[in-house]
Formats: sequence, C-alpha cells, structure tokens
Amino acid sequence: MSQTPTIPPPVNSAMKSVLRSPLHGLVSKTILLITFTGRKSGRSYTTPVSYSQSGGEVLIFTHAGWWKNLSGGAPVGLRIRGQELQGLAETVAEDKPAVAAGLAAHLRKVKSDARFYGVTFDQQGNPRAEEVENAAQSVVMIRIQLC
Repeated sequence: MSQTPTIPPPVNSAMKSVLRSPLHGLVSKTILLITFTGRKSGRSYTTPVSYSQSGGEVLIFTHAGWWKNLSGGAPVGLRIRGQELQGLAETVAEDKPAVAAGLAAHLRKVKSDARFYGVTFDQQGNPRAEEVENAAQSVVMIRIQLC
C-alpha cells in the first residue's frame, strides 16, 4: 500500500474549476482532466491528474484505485491545455519494467512529480533508476492513445 496521501476533495474541485477556465494555462502544462465511465456504476467521473505527452500518447500514473475502471482498455475524454480530446486508455499494472520505464520518462518531463514517488535526481538531472524501480512497485501507468 502506498504512503502517498490522497488529494483533498476541495483541492480537486478547485483544480477542476481552474482547468475548465481561461486560467487553465497556470497548470495545464502538467495537469489535465480525465473523464471516464465507472465499470459498475455506469456514472461518468472526472478527475485532475498529472500527465506527460509525447506526440499522440499521454502517460498518467496513479496510486489511486480509479484506474481499474480503465482495465482492458476504455475510451476516455481528456481536457489538455484547454482542448477537449478523446483517447483510448490502456492500463499497465503488472509489467513493472514497463511502468518503471514510463515513470522515468514522465519524471524527466515533469520533475515536480518526483516527490510523489520518492524519486530524486542524479547530477545529470536523471531520475535515480533504483528509486524509480521502487516507485513502480506501487503505481499504475495509464497509457492513452489520442484519437
């Protein structure tokens, strides 16, 4: 079980408001809104999450259990830098080397996330491999292909 604290609901609500507003540019370079459907409830959920993007692929990492709604592949809506986009999400939970590789790439782009995973950087500015491998044991990677 992760020691990472959850984000308080009022902070998530405030972040959703900012990301939907003309002020989104303050945070939308590293935080997006993901909207997905609950597998059991059928309800639509939207949550702010940190992300990195490379071309048509978006990477998200989470310690929280909501990722299970995306297992087996699921369509998602994304609000990225003020734009509404669609994608297909794939979860990577068991392939820990793939999770570690993705997390290392993500942290190179979004260095401020390192504290959430207990990762520090070496003198060259790269995330320390052993710390990334340790973090990958308790995190799930969500890979989204944009449509």
